[in-house]
Amino acid sequence: MAIEEGPGAGMLAGRVALITGAGHGIGRATARHMAAMGATVGINDLKPEFVAEAVAEIEAAGGRALPVVQNIASREGMRAAVLGLAEAAGRFDILVNNAAWVRYQAVADIQPETVDRMLEVGFKSVIWGIQAAAEVMREGGSIINIASTAGLRSTPSSIVYSGIKAAVMGITRAAAVDLGGRGIRVNAIAPSAVPTEGTAKHRTEEKDQKRIARTPLGRLGTVEDIARAIGFLASDQAGFVTGQVLAVDGGITTSIL
Repeated sequence: MAIEEGPGAGMLAGRVALITGAGHGIGRATARHMAAMGATVGINDLKPEFVAEAVAEIEAAGGRALPVVQNIASREGMRAAVLGLAEAAGRFDILVNNAAWVRYQAVADIQPETVDRMLEVGFKSVIWGIQAAAEVMREGGSIINIASTAGLRSTPSSIVYSGIKAAVMGITRAAAVDLGGRGIRVNAIAPSAVPTEGTAKHRTEEKDQKRIARTPLGRLGTVEDIARAIGFLASDQAGFVTGQVLAVDGGITTSIL
């Protein structure tokens, strides 16, 4: 199937989007989906081989993708990613702050280097991304931050992760207030546990079945579920939506199952 025939085809036509951490998982699925919606997508990842694979996949399907190999954990790296894509594509319309580095540790085992790395990639990069995007975004721009249902309810050994994702929700609301006067919308997606390459080592069949049993819709989410929600928030269909956190979780955060 040609990429222009996908769901939402044309809704992002002419727009330029940067997706951080787009070499795999939710980020890569989002890049595919936004390309199918007509956007030129900037594929960011630290690993050049992941970037090249994602770009090739999108181009083979008829979309347009540009490589953005940068370490977005630093202010300089994020700014280079945003401004570099804006220069290469001629404009900048959408930022998806998706990148994360995660390590789950019990309270007694939490180490300074773990906290520092998770904050750099999962917290600071969101701020640096918003700051850089605000330099080049015009009215109608959209920023989507990837939070997590872990910011709403947590699991064992998740103090740092849950704290960061709750903070991302706070950043989202504050940025929506600061940038709303310029016509820039800022929202967040809070996915529940979604099977990806990155989460595979933390998942077991038993854990998956427990999650499914607690989820009103009776299944795990997919990366495509998350990508479609991101695409909606990026599009004009969400033109009066800002400062919101959308849980894409099959209902698990509202259930007492």
